[in-house]
Amino acid sequence: MKRGLVITAVAAAAVIGAIGWAFAPRPLEVETARVWRGRFEQSIEEDGRTRLRERYTISAPAAARLARIRLREGDPVHAGDVVAQLTPVMPSMVDERSLREANARLKAAEAAVTGATARVDRARISQEEARFELQRTEKLARDGFVSASRFDSARLALDGTRRELEASLAAREVAAQERAQAAAMVQPAARNDPGTPLPLRAPVSGVVLRVPILSEATVAAGTALLEVGDPSQLEVVVEMLTQDAVLAKPGTRVVVERWGGPSVEGRVRRVEPAAFTKVSALGVEEQRVNVIVDLSQSPEAWAAVGDGFRVTARVITATADDAVQVPVGALFPAEDGVMAAFAVEAGRAVLRPLELSGRGNTMAWVRAGLQPGELVIVYPPPGVADGRRVRARQNP
Repeated sequence: MKRGLVITAVAAAAVIGAIGWAFAPRPLEVETARVWRGRFEQSIEEDGRTRLRERYTISAPAAARLARIRLREGDPVHAGDVVAQLTPVMPSMVDERSLREANARLKAAEAAVTGATARVDRARISQEEARFELQRTEKLARDGFVSASRFDSARLALDGTRRELEASLAAREVAAQERAQAAAMVQPAARNDPGTPLPLRAPVSGVVLRVPILSEATVAAGTALLEVGDPSQLEVVVEMLTQDAVLAKPGTRVVVERWGGPSVEGRVRRVEPAAFTKVSALGVEEQRVNVIVDLSQSPEAWAAVGDGFRVTARVITATADDAVQVPVGALFPAEDGVMAAFAVEAGRAVLRPLELSGRGNTMAWVRAGLQPGELVIVYPPPGVADGRRVRARQNP
């Protein structure tokens, strides 16, 4: 009798256990990732394009007959080389008014040379002042009286004055060439004859960028004949949202990528003061501003890049060498707007409020709430809750 009762009780317990096991919630399969410690970079990524820092358009100073131009895009030229040949067309009778206009253009060209020379002298003075300031700042930095960032600013200021001097010298050379062209046009006008052929010379050394007119033709005054520039003097123009551009201060590190070669380092030189409205691909009006980036590596590192190439620029706004990092896909807003993540402990999901120090495109910098080596749930499904049994999904 008692033996039958025991057997019945055991059978009932087995049935109840089977029913309980059948209806018990199964562990939820989730995707996991491990928290790790390493270098963290917070960046703003935008598309950009390259452009020459200085480009020069050589135009016809007067109506003339243009000889066929033999140069083609990409051909090298040196400062002073003859790039085009003009022959003045048979003019109408030159009256006193035309002669006065020609003389006025010559005087204006001479004044432009004088102004360009003054700008060169001013650039040299600015360079000397920046050099003295760098020497003083370097001495103070060695003695610990100024910060390293101020020393970097003084060094960048000296680089900027050096570039301004180069631009001023080039502008003076352009003004001198224009003065020579104006003088050449005054002499035939004074004699009332067609004059001798007028050669047009390259103002700077570089390569030919564009040749609008290939064949022989009669051109009007001011017609663009060639564009030349130095491809080793490239800069990158990045159209950034105005709320992001305030973080891209001059001197900020930039990594230029996706141009067809290895990454190239650069620095923000200037954020233009005026923004513009641009419509995105989704039809949303955005306020953007041009951020100018100087490439700091040698031209050999990006020799294959030309004018107008598309690139991707990552403006680095924050860095940390020993930061606790978690994938951005593991984060979600919890109560009171605090960011949180689900950690996996003993096969269960545990809600962890987090304190973040920064957030990048793929990784977030965690100041408190997680430790290196812990597992977190990436892209938590709707069924995950605090205390819910979970199981890491096995990748095939």
